[in-house]
Amino acid sequence: MKLLKAFTIPFVGLKVGEHLFEYDIEQSFFEHFEYEDFNSSNIKVNLVLNKKATLLELNFKIYGTINVNCDLTNEPYNQEIENNFDLVVNFGEEYNDENIDILIIPHGEYEINIQQYIYELIVLAVPNKLIHPGVVDGTLDSEILKKLEELSPKTAEDKENQEEIDPRWNTLKKLLTDK
Repeated sequence: MKLLKAFTIPFVGLKVGEHLFEYDIEQSFFEHFEYEDFNSSNIKVNLVLNKKATLLELNFKIYGTINVNCDLTNEPYNQEIENNFDLVVNFGEEYNDENIDILIIPHGEYEINIQQYIYELIVLAVPNKLIHPGVVDGTLDSEILKKLEELSPKTAEDKENQEEIDPRWNTLKKLLTDK
């Protein structure tokens, strides 16, 4: 995958201390990853890079909204998301990203690309089940919801109110009590 230049941080020229980087993530970012689950996105990323003498500490904070389709009604709506992540970048002999929150890069490196971390942080912030707020509070008027209500299984009380018990069952119940 091609690296996006905007997400490459040349840390070699930075002074020791904290540095703030801000990114606006839009739909084109997800198109680069060929991720098509979002209709649109408006996400802010705040990255605090704390450069120390022997390592880097990165603190990611994301917040914003994504436009997605409801899992029940397929109606689009804006889902708010928020997530944060801490990453320690250390220097070693060779590249190693086996640990979730520790990245080891070779001693000669002078920059780090963070696009994959931002992508994963956003995707993991999305709830497993996407439900339109109008479904939860009952304000959404949708043909799909009406059809789901019509086809949903009825409770025992609903069945008793809808139809009377077949008289053949009453005759069979007498067999149980006539012992």
